[in-house]
Amino acid sequence: MPDTIETSTSESTAEMTPVTVSPSELVRRAQSLVPMIRERQEETEANGRVSAEIFGAIRDAEIFKILLPRRYGGFEYGLDTFAEVGFEIARGCGSVGWVNSVTAMYHVFLGMYPERAQDDVWGENPGAVLAASFTPTGTVTPVDGGYSLTGKWMFCSGVDNCAWTIVGVTIPAAVEGEPDGKAYALVRTSEFDMENNWNVVGLSGTGSKNIMCNELFVPEYRLLPIEETMTGNPPGAAVNDGPLYRIPLFAAMSCSLVAPIMGMAQGAIDEFIDLTKGRITRGAALSKPAPMAELPGIQLKLGEAMAAVDSARLLVDRDLKDIMETVSSGRELTIDQRARNKGDWGYAARLSVQAVDAIFAASGGGGLFKTGRIQRYWRDTHAGSAHISMNWDAVGALYGRVTLGLPSGPAQF
Repeated sequence: MPDTIETSTSESTAEMTPVTVSPSELVRRAQSLVPMIRERQEETEANGRVSAEIFGAIRDAEIFKILLPRRYGGFEYGLDTFAEVGFEIARGCGSVGWVNSVTAMYHVFLGMYPERAQDDVWGENPGAVLAASFTPTGTVTPVDGGYSLTGKWMFCSGVDNCAWTIVGVTIPAAVEGEPDGKAYALVRTSEFDMENNWNVVGLSGTGSKNIMCNELFVPEYRLLPIEETMTGNPPGAAVNDGPLYRIPLFAAMSCSLVAPIMGMAQGAIDEFIDLTKGRITRGAALSKPAPMAELPGIQLKLGEAMAAVDSARLLVDRDLKDIMETVSSGRELTIDQRARNKGDWGYAARLSVQAVDAIFAASGGGGLFKTGRIQRYWRDTHAGSAHISMNWDAVGALYGRVTLGLPSGPAQF
């Protein structure tokens, strides 16, 4: 059973008028949570999941409302605001930042489902948050009123904190020789069994466990074909008319990965600055102890790291603002835009790795201790950047291929 701290409400969600909190205030609230989140890094990693207390503090700060539809009390701000806030949370802890960003992004995902599916989740509790696993490793077969679902899914980040989970499924072709269909099933998390297999070297606190079920009933309206997530006009757009829910799903999804990756690198920089300002070298056999901050090599590594993260943030922010402007004006994102964004975000992740590598190298022997935070940011940044959507070899080649006028291939972007 997921350890949720959500409460139900009887308020009529269709009539809710949200009290808007400004983007700058949401950034400030995220920044105010960073010291507490950072202080509990080791505990989060040891527990292998984000605690209900930390997850609840993020929810209480109304951060999960950034992409929530207005009809359920959300703010429907742009992806640029979402990424800026996600960056700040990840400065405190990579695992917390990852779970915050990916689960918050699934508000856009659910907002594409038919109204009845949304009401099942947010009509019961507007504060509900979702986990997801996209790879279609489950199978559905038609039954009366819906489908029977069987399968096993990996990498369900934050599943312990989420009352609902979306999983990728295959729909066997009705006629032999035709291609199978692909879709996403919306299921209560409590209906899955869990396998606590998340024993990893990076992002250890995300609780990205396996989940499984056998012949579980899913109502027909809780199955969303993958094609409908990519059209710019999914079923949910009939009731959520804001631009967020008309962005093709995979044209937006990767920003929930790159935002925390950049935040992790910035967290390492923050920690390094705090440690270096008061640190004195122990001195080698032929030298005297000296302030670390006065060493040119240290200064250079820090400057390199800060410039890398700044460059990454500017690149991502430009792309996200461009997405919002394009869709808000009623235009469709072009293949060139989508390929550029995919490549840019992969490159931003690469810059973040370069930044954290520079910081780790400058930390010396003191950075090797498992109790230290820099090594954790270093591991977490590398782990996040290993995600296939952040893999530079894959997304960089996609960017180049499309720019050269070649077919994009099977990649979803």
